[in-house]
Amino acid sequence: MRVLLIGANGYIGRFVADRLLADPAVQLTALGRGDDADVRFDLASGSPGALTRFLDAVHPGVVVNCAGATRGGARELIRHNTVAVATVCEALRRSGCGARLVQIGCGSEYGPSQPGSSTAEDAVPRPGGPYGVSKLAATELVLGSGLDAVVLRVFSPVGPGTPAGSPLGRLAEALRRAMQSGDTELKLGGLGAQRDFVDVRDVARAVHAASLSAAQGVINIGSGRAVRLRDAAAMLARVAGYGGALHELDAPPGALRPTIGHPRPDPDHAAPVAYPYPDGCGSWQQADVRTARDRLGWRPRINLEESLADIWMEAACRI
Repeated sequence: MRVLLIGANGYIGRFVADRLLADPAVQLTALGRGDDADVRFDLASGSPGALTRFLDAVHPGVVVNCAGATRGGARELIRHNTVAVATVCEALRRSGCGARLVQIGCGSEYGPSQPGSSTAEDAVPRPGGPYGVSKLAATELVLGSGLDAVVLRVFSPVGPGTPAGSPLGRLAEALRRAMQSGDTELKLGGLGAQRDFVDVRDVARAVHAASLSAAQGVINIGSGRAVRLRDAAAMLARVAGYGGALHELDAPPGALRPTIGHPRPDPDHAAPVAYPYPDGCGSWQQADVRTARDRLGWRPRINLEESLADIWMEAACRI
C-alpha cells in the first residue's frame, strides 16, 4: 500500500511516520516543507495543480494529512489549516489516483461542552477560538469534498515530543527549573481545566487503523476520560520525584492567556495570576470514543502516567 504522509515532521506526524514505517506492507512517501521530506511542498502556498501532478506520479492509495499550525494569528491559522486542506482536496479530486484521505482534526472543533458529558461526533461544533474555527472549516471541506475520506478528531495529545509551549510541556519545564534550582515550592496556574488526554502513539495507531479501514466521516480519538490538569500536575511531580510543594493560583475572570509555572513573585508587583486552558474549550472536554472502537477496532493503550513519564524524561535531559 502506497501512503503519502503530509506533515511527517510535526508532533503527530513523526509518530504516524514511525507507525506506518513499521508496517512492511506500507510504502511511505513523506511530503512537507522541511529538507528531510522526500518531496518538498508547501500546502499553504502550493497550487492544487502542482500537487495533482505529484499525486498522479506517485499514485498513492492513501493520503494522510498531519500538517497544520496550532499557534499564530487567525490569518496564519486559516492559511495553514484551512487553505492547505482545500489544496489537498482539490488535488485529490483532479488526480486519477483515487486515494483515500485521512485528515487529522482536533477536539477544539467542538468548543466548550457541558461538564460531566462526553462529546460524540454528532455534537454541534461551536469552536471557541480561531484555531478551532480553522480546523472545523478544514473538516467541513473534507466532508463536502466527495472523496473517500475520514477525519480523526484528536482531543489532547500527550507523550514524548510534547511541544514545550503546551500546558503540560510548560509544566514539565517549570518542574525542571524548580528541581535544578532547588526550589521547595512551585506556583502553578490554570490547573482547573479538565481535558481528555490521549497518547500520541495511540493517535498514530488510530491513523494506521483509519488508513486500512473503509470508515468515513468524523471519528473521535481520545481516552474517553477527562482529567483535571491539577491532577496531571501532581502525577507529573510524582513521576519526576519532586518533593516540594505545589501551590495553585486561582484564575481571575476575564483572563486571556495561559500561564503554568510561575517565577517567584516580584515584591513590587501583585502575585502572578493563573489563566484558562488555551484551546477555547472552556473548563471541560471529554470524548465519546465508541465510534473509534466500533469502526476502527481502536482503543487507547497507553495510560496518562506513562505519557507523563515520557514527557518528564525529555525535560530531565535538559538538566
